[in-house]
Amino acid sequence: MLNIPRDEFEALVAEALDLIPPELTALMANVAVFVEDDPPADDPNLLGVYDGVPLTERDGWYSGVLPDRITIYRNPTLAICEEPEDVVAEVEITVVHEIAHHFGIDDKRLHDLGYD
Repeated sequence: MLNIPRDEFEALVAEALDLIPPELTALMANVAVFVEDDPPADDPNLLGVYDGVPLTERDGWYSGVLPDRITIYRNPTLAICEEPEDVVAEVEITVVHEIAHHFGIDDKRLHDLGYD
């Protein structure tokens, strides 16, 4: 398994977020992005997760709530990558995948778009 320190991995996530077009990031609302080393024990291969209410499901009741969370998991990402360049690519894909969930795009549609 590659060894990329936590701070460097966090920087890769930040760089992946910077690649999101400004017109999309301007639409993102009440969402925070985190990096954790390990996913929940019941899903050890999870690379990332979106936990919240997608923008497409928010209406008048949605106010005063804690931010949605996007969490990117470092260790399973490093475990599936062979080269540092692979980590960069996988982080970018995972960040886009989880942001898509924030916008209400489901896994089936992401699969159709090539984001597996």
